[in-house]
Amino acid sequence: MKILGISGSPKAGGNNDMLIGKVMDIANERGFETDTVFISSSKIAPCIACGVCATGKRCPIDDDMQPVYDKLVDADAIVVSSPVYFGTMTAQLKALCDRSVVHRRHGFKLSNKVGAAMAIGGSRNGGQEKTIQSIHEWMHIHGMIVIGDGGHFGGILKKPAAEDEEGMKTAVDTINKVCDVLELMKR
Repeated sequence: MKILGISGSPKAGGNNDMLIGKVMDIANERGFETDTVFISSSKIAPCIACGVCATGKRCPIDDDMQPVYDKLVDADAIVVSSPVYFGTMTAQLKALCDRSVVHRRHGFKLSNKVGAAMAIGGSRNGGQEKTIQSIHEWMHIHGMIVIGDGGHFGGILKKPAAEDEEGMKTAVDTINKVCDVLELMKR
């Protein structure tokens, strides 16, 4: 089974890129195949609501979102991490979420995939839960099976994330819960 990790940060090598790398390493150690999307090395334009995808055709915007469409469909689980930007996910991640409407319009292709979210804020109460809620809303709209860390919403960290032991535990618990649920689904 495959887990896709998406880092929603435009900052290359930052907290979210590191976090997605870490949780994908844990998934690999548990025997899962992984893939990643790093917004920091992608150019994904916002949706322009042209409606072309509603007609059954491919999105006409030719950018780095084209390979992401396949990665989303190929994954059994999707784990998304975002920094908190003014109380929610980054604009760059929101563009990816908006553009994924093509999968909803073409038969709910993300339905029943496992989804989990993580967020990194500037302080312990820096808007992480609202950011995670925004990511969860995207997942619910696609009909995904949304899970948390086993006790809360998901990975809630403060920067610098590598030094946040309490927050890192929530991220580790979240990826382990994703793996556990996928293993249950295989039975």
